[in-house]
Amino acid sequence: MLPEKFSGFLALSLVFILMPGPNVLVISATAMTAGRTRGLQTVAGVSLAMAVQLALAALATSSVLMVLHTGLFWLKWLGVGYLLYLAAQSLYLCWRPGNAVAVSAAGTFQRGFFVSLTNPKTIFFLSAFLPQFVSSSEFYVQQIALLSTCFWVIAVLCDSGYAMLAAKLNWLVTANAIRTAQLQNGLSGTLYLVASGILANMHKSQSLP
Repeated sequence: MLPEKFSGFLALSLVFILMPGPNVLVISATAMTAGRTRGLQTVAGVSLAMAVQLALAALATSSVLMVLHTGLFWLKWLGVGYLLYLAAQSLYLCWRPGNAVAVSAAGTFQRGFFVSLTNPKTIFFLSAFLPQFVSSSEFYVQQIALLSTCFWVIAVLCDSGYAMLAAKLNWLVTANAIRTAQLQNGLSGTLYLVASGILANMHKSQSLP
């Protein structure tokens, strides 16, 4: 693989990952309301789902991806519905902070995994751009594995950074416990709404390679 191709892929991957999407917004909302640990647990769920998507994008042919598209389309709408549920829950707690329920580690992990898995953006991005950075040689599989691993590592680091940054709001605003809970839940509810809107507007023309 040519160094220029490799560096170009890393740069494109970094730009793609840094752009806030459903995954980043869910991670930020969780870290902001439940703290750094829960935010990083959400990152773990997102990362596992992304590993599954990377495997599909790396191994599947274009014809297989076309077959998967219908299933991913409906899976996307399940994700939209789930994000709307999370938004409604957070906005309700914004008005009734006394009814808040602690979120478990398994709950935040599953939240990250499900939202990431129902987001088709990653798999179609990789299926469209990954082959363009692979040099035609007998080491094709190794190159795909290297690029996929690099993309995944960049995503984990960036998502963890978002979680750490969002978690700052969990302890910076501490003057009044009730008002803090209302503010955090209101902001997280808004983030969930924005995430559902972004996911819902990922049209077929934008997703297919």
